[in-house]
Amino acid sequence: MTLRYDGSSFHGWQFQPNCRTVEDELKKAIKRILGEEAKLQSCSRTDAGVHANMFCCNFRTEAKRPTDKIILGLNAVLPEDIAVYGCEEKEADFHARYDCKGKEYVYKIWNGTQRNPFLSGYALHFPQPIDEEKLNEFASEFVGTYDFSSFCASGCTVKSMTRTVYDCSVRRDGELVLFSVHGDGFLYNMVRIMVGTLLDMHDGKIDESVKSIITSKDRNRAGVTAPACGLYLNKVFYE
Repeated sequence: MTLRYDGSSFHGWQFQPNCRTVEDELKKAIKRILGEEAKLQSCSRTDAGVHANMFCCNFRTEAKRPTDKIILGLNAVLPEDIAVYGCEEKEADFHARYDCKGKEYVYKIWNGTQRNPFLSGYALHFPQPIDEEKLNEFASEFVGTYDFSSFCASGCTVKSMTRTVYDCSVRRDGELVLFSVHGDGFLYNMVRIMVGTLLDMHDGKIDESVKSIITSKDRNRAGVTAPACGLYLNKVFYE
């Protein structure tokens, strides 16, 4: 199942007691439409305030309803900030997370001198002029396979900090500056720390290269964690 959602009012994807989450809303909708308690397997766990243009999950069901009817039924009962736009049958051993071959994130920065009310909660407002070509040059140094400990928030429990970044770039679209990164996987808050580091380097708050920060494996050498509002899970890749 493929969906998109506005993460502004969610405490992330994963179910949490007494909190509004995307997983909980989707499970309640499936219960209403299919009459089953679904055990969802997700491609990722987005944090509070993070959005998704493409998010994938899977579940087993005994329902015989056609997939197009499932989409229509779920969208009829889901809240306005979640929409399903794809649904298909997969092999019995398919897993949305473990079969995922990579993800692409986009981070949006509103680079207008005055704030934009239509992007409040959907982009970071950064009023100082941004040299996107300089940021793009910095961002290219993220490409490769490295231990990204410097770009991981505390509390991460994964066994390996090594990830591969296939592509990383910064471009401008009018007053929007867009940071895009495609990799095989990402650590806790990794993309937001990457963005915060680039902006700190741009402002002269960090006087060393991205490569030297990566090599240090020291979170204190990297920049601030950019706010969640500008982050979007943009694409999820499978075979």
